[in-house]
Amino acid sequence: MPLFEAIRLALNTIRTQKLKSAFTLLGVCIGVMFLISVVSIVEGMGKYMEEDLIGKLIGVRTFELRHRPNIQLGDVDQATREEYARRKRLEISEIETVVATLPSDVNWSIVSDGSVVVSSAMGGKPRRLQVTAVDGDYFEMKRLDVESGRLISAQEMARGEKVVVIGPDAAERLFPGLDPLDREIRIAGVPYRIVGVAESQGSALGMSFDNFIVATWRSPIRRLLNPRPNNVDALMIQVPSDAAMTETQESVRATMRGLHQLRPAQKDDFALQTADSALEFWNKLQGYLVMAGVALPAIGLIVGAIVIMNIMLVAVSERTREIGIRKALGAKRRDIMSQFLIEASVLGTVGSAIGVALGIALAQGIAAISPLPATVAPWSILVGVALGAGVGIISGAYPASRASRLDPITALRQE
Repeated sequence: MPLFEAIRLALNTIRTQKLKSAFTLLGVCIGVMFLISVVSIVEGMGKYMEEDLIGKLIGVRTFELRHRPNIQLGDVDQATREEYARRKRLEISEIETVVATLPSDVNWSIVSDGSVVVSSAMGGKPRRLQVTAVDGDYFEMKRLDVESGRLISAQEMARGEKVVVIGPDAAERLFPGLDPLDREIRIAGVPYRIVGVAESQGSALGMSFDNFIVATWRSPIRRLLNPRPNNVDALMIQVPSDAAMTETQESVRATMRGLHQLRPAQKDDFALQTADSALEFWNKLQGYLVMAGVALPAIGLIVGAIVIMNIMLVAVSERTREIGIRKALGAKRRDIMSQFLIEASVLGTVGSAIGVALGIALAQGIAAISPLPATVAPWSILVGVALGAGVGIISGAYPASRASRLDPITALRQE
């Protein structure tokens, strides 16, 4: 029997036997639906972590030099914590030496940050905000622009001027209903003038990126952010291309090891952190979640396979006379077997196609009513459809074989 004729007959059977077909499709449909929805949420979380959370915290083609890692998504053992605690903080003299070795096309920024109580010069309620003291190319590296006012200039950074750029949330908290430009805020009693209000940076996992203040590192604020005024939390370095990342990291590592007089056998007593290193734990976890997202819906597919096999066996019994007539007219065993196999695979494929549509809808619905993001992975659609067709073929193999072995004379006697 030609392939398209067999598919046409299978679709006609689905149309005429609606109730049986619905039960046949149900198991495959549910299994594929959960496969698509679970994988979509896991993929969405991965994209969210990479682009929205870690991507915003570290930046594109950027790595950070710190005395210890700043972002740790996995468990850290006690020995490692103790080793981190013993590390000496970075000093400005070390940072200046490292900066002097960087190529001219590399951007850099000194960063010290912390949570500080800030009050409005107009007598507003004091608020605890994230304050970042910077020097160098910070705004360019973070792609941070203003919606009003201006950014801090290089001259103001060099002189340590007491000027700040604040985020939209910080502006609303300190000056509700007012324009904060050219107004003053007080940090530890020291007045700072607002020269710009930054564009919104959005949020991630319910954490706003707009509740911040950026000041110059050489201003008095650095004394609040570090144990000693010459300490620095991090040096951010941004390279012009992916190819330059490894080379620049190794150059910085060699400079720091020389400054710390480390022998070849000694481990680094500082950290070079990239978005990839920060995401290392998440990438492992994501792999396990994807495996679980494929394995758990497999239970539904197994149930679907059992349902398809039983219904196909019933179909063989009901169509015994039809099989006998076809064999009497010259149909070979392989023709009968291929007919029932194609019918089972069509049932599985139709069920998986419906499951894909419902899975996408379910994932988007979860994303709409919860903080969980969802990104449909094209490979999961292909896997879902392939699994549906495969389940149909495997579950239909025994009924098809049984139908093909029927004796035509016995089958024709069947009423």
